[in-house]
Amino acid sequence: MPRPAATAAAPPARKVPLRKLLRAASVACGVQFGWALQLSLLTPYVQELGIPHAFASLVWLCGPLSGLLVQPLVGHLSDRIAPAASPLGRRRPFIAAGAASIAAAVLTVGFSADIGRLFGDDITPGTTRLGAICVYLVGFWLLDVGNNATQGPCRAFLADLTENDPRRTRIANAYFSLFMALGNILGYATGAYSGWYWIFPFTVTPSCSISCANLKSAFLLDIIILVITTYITVASVQEPQSFGGDEAEHPGTEQEAFLWELFGSFRYFTLPVWMVLIVTALTWIGWFPFILFDTDWMGREIYRGSPDNPEATQSYHDGVRMGSFGLMLNSVLLGLTSVVLEKLCRKWGAGLVWGVSNILMALCFVAMLVITYVAKNMDYPPSGVPPTGIVIASLVVFTILGAPLAITYSIPYAMAASRVENLGLGQGLAMGILNLAIVIPQVEIMLHWTRSDLELIVTHGSIGEHETNNKKPTAMESLYHRTT
Repeated sequence: MPRPAATAAAPPARKVPLRKLLRAASVACGVQFGWALQLSLLTPYVQELGIPHAFASLVWLCGPLSGLLVQPLVGHLSDRIAPAASPLGRRRPFIAAGAASIAAAVLTVGFSADIGRLFGDDITPGTTRLGAICVYLVGFWLLDVGNNATQGPCRAFLADLTENDPRRTRIANAYFSLFMALGNILGYATGAYSGWYWIFPFTVTPSCSISCANLKSAFLLDIIILVITTYITVASVQEPQSFGGDEAEHPGTEQEAFLWELFGSFRYFTLPVWMVLIVTALTWIGWFPFILFDTDWMGREIYRGSPDNPEATQSYHDGVRMGSFGLMLNSVLLGLTSVVLEKLCRKWGAGLVWGVSNILMALCFVAMLVITYVAKNMDYPPSGVPPTGIVIASLVVFTILGAPLAITYSIPYAMAASRVENLGLGQGLAMGILNLAIVIPQVEIMLHWTRSDLELIVTHGSIGEHETNNKKPTAMESLYHRTT
C-alpha cells in the first residue's frame, strides 16, 4: 500500500453553518433511542425467552463482532464513492440504508415471541422458546449491523463537513453526543415506563407478556423517531464535492483489497494517533460491562431479583425499571456536558479533559463495587424493597457517569478525525479504525465473561445455585474488579 500523499492546498470551502451541523447530527437521536432500549431491556428479555444468564453475554457478542467488520467496511466503501455518483452523496446513502436495517431489526426483535409461537414454541412461563430465540438472534444481528452501518458514516459525514477545522470538528461531535444524550433520555424513559401496553393494547398476546408488550411498544416508537431523525439528517445539507486525500478523488489509483488497505494503513499512524486508539481501547474495557449489564445489576444486586425465579421476577423488573430511570438521569448529565464540552476543551485542552473524565469513570466503577458489597451485607425489610439510601447511591453513580460518557462519545472521534486527516486517509476509514479500538476490547470482555460463567456452571452446577450459596463473587463483580 503506498503511503498516502499530502494533497495540494485547495481553496477554502465555505463553512457549513452550525445549525446545519446540528441537523446533520440528529440521526444520532434515533439510533441511540434504539440503543438505549436495547441496552436497558434486551438482557432481561432474552432471559425471559429461556436463554440462561450465563449465556446472555454470549448473545451480546454479535455486536462487537459485527463492529469489527461492518463499520470499517462501510466507512471504506463510502470513502471510495465519488460524491457526484449519488443524488445523496457518498455518506447519506449508507446512513439511510443503516436506518432501514435498524427499523427492520427492531420489528423482528420485538415480535420474536409471536413469530416463535408460529414456529411451535411452548409459551408456558419458564420454558425455553427455541423458535423465538432464533428469530431474536437474527433480529439482534441485523440491529447491530444497522447501528454500525449508520453511526460510522454519520461520524465521517460530520468530519467531511468540518474538514481542516479542528474546533468545528469538536463542535460537530459534541452535537452528535448531544443527540445521543437526547436519544438516551427518550429511550431510557420509555424503558422505565411500564404502561405502554395500555397505549398499544394489540401488543399483548398469548405469547407476549406485559413486559414483552412494553418492549414491543417501545420499539414501535423507536421506528417513528428513527424515520424522523434520519430524514432530517439526510435532507440537512449537501455534502462537499471534494475531499482532500480521499481515494474517490483519484480514480486512477490502484484499488487494493479492503483488509490489506485497512491493516496496511496502521504503519503510517503517528504516535498521537496510536495514543488515541490505545486510550480509547482501555476506556471501553471499563465502559462496556457497565453499558451492557447496568440495569441487570440494579435488578439482581440492588433489588435482589431474578428473571429465573418466579418469586423474584417482580423485584427484578422493578430494579430494571429503576436502572432505566438512572440511565435517563445519566443521559441528562451527558447532554449538559455535551453543551459545555467545547468550552472545556478550549480552556483545559481536549487531552486533559479526556484524562480527567477517565479517572472519574474509574472512581464511579469502584463506587459500584462498594454499593454491591454494602447491599449484600444489609438486612432488607420483609417486603424486599431495598433501602432508600442504597437506591439513591446507585442512581447518583449512574448520573455522574453521564459526564465522562459524553466525553467518551465526542473527544476521541474529534481527535481521530483531525489527526488522521493529515495522513490523507478517508474519514470513513478513520472512523472504522477507531471503532476497532472500541470493539476488540468488547470481544475480549465478552469471551472472558462467558468463559467465567461456564466455569462457574461446571464448578457449582448453575449460576443460580452459585449466587444463592455465595461461594464466590458473581461474574459481574469479578469482571468489575478486573476492569477497574
